[in-house]
Amino acid sequence: MKTRVHSPTPVALRRLAAALRRGELVAIPTETVYGLAANALDARACRRIFTAKRRPANDPLIVHVTDLRAAEQLAKFNDVARALARAFWPGPLTLVLPKRACVPAIVTSGQNTVAVRAPAHPLARKILQLARVPLAAPSANPFGYVSPTTAAHVLDGLGGRIPHVLDGGACAVGVESTIVDMSDPARLVVLRPGAISAGDLHGALARARLGARIGKKAREQTLAPGLLDQHYSPHTPFTLVARAPRETTDADTGVIFWERPRSLAAAPSVFALTRSGDADDAARSLYAVLRAADAAGFARLVCEKAPARAGALGEAINDRLRRAAGKRRGAH
Repeated sequence: MKTRVHSPTPVALRRLAAALRRGELVAIPTETVYGLAANALDARACRRIFTAKRRPANDPLIVHVTDLRAAEQLAKFNDVARALARAFWPGPLTLVLPKRACVPAIVTSGQNTVAVRAPAHPLARKILQLARVPLAAPSANPFGYVSPTTAAHVLDGLGGRIPHVLDGGACAVGVESTIVDMSDPARLVVLRPGAISAGDLHGALARARLGARIGKKAREQTLAPGLLDQHYSPHTPFTLVARAPRETTDADTGVIFWERPRSLAAAPSVFALTRSGDADDAARSLYAVLRAADAAGFARLVCEKAPARAGALGEAINDRLRRAAGKRRGAH
């Protein structure tokens, strides 16, 4: 199969929307990462996502919609969920709620809940509007590997396995959405941290005069994607440390710093997530840096955690890095 990369012209957007309605796969940009989209109401189309990514059937998909009204056609919302959707949509927040009968079982891995969000990226929103169907869209990369934040990353992993990629440039956020289990409106559970923090959620609920406890302990059941202990992983053996060594390392080791130490000269073995120490910058560059370090041919990689001052995005980055460090060569 030849993979065609499309520029975001009006004609191309209409053609890609029609392809999605026909059951084809299209990799699309979102503000978080690129997603591999299919008509979420077409079980056969969604099955193609699992095949292209080599994704296990027990890992559910996030469904993307234009707005709250569209989401309520797929999931059973409560007042707390509506308040959060109104506060943060469109944006990088995914809500896990009881599903409606129209959602195919393959999307939810046979569970009675579905994960939904409204993306903020203008091209993702335009495709949703033109396609007139909700879109299931996990990250557009081989299952378990580093997520894609550019069209080139998508081609690197799925070129020849999917028909279409929409090139929308680099993703603005760079890490996947915050996922919140809304099954119990009195006790919300943050399943995956992202750019929207627990404090942000508390603030939105307080403004809406709604009370709910917010916890972080995920259930054993996989209610949403990106929750496996081993995920987002380079092929190269990868170790996460609190502070990377400031002295020269051996030539077989690539070192990824949060911010390049001034004492270290530029070298092929030295990488940095941010030049300025800014968490937004680090999140945007995270997956590109992991991919570059992975492709550099080192025997091992050592990566430095985000510091506490990085806040909610630092927590999200460290979550991805911990999962990346969980996988070793041969564990795909």
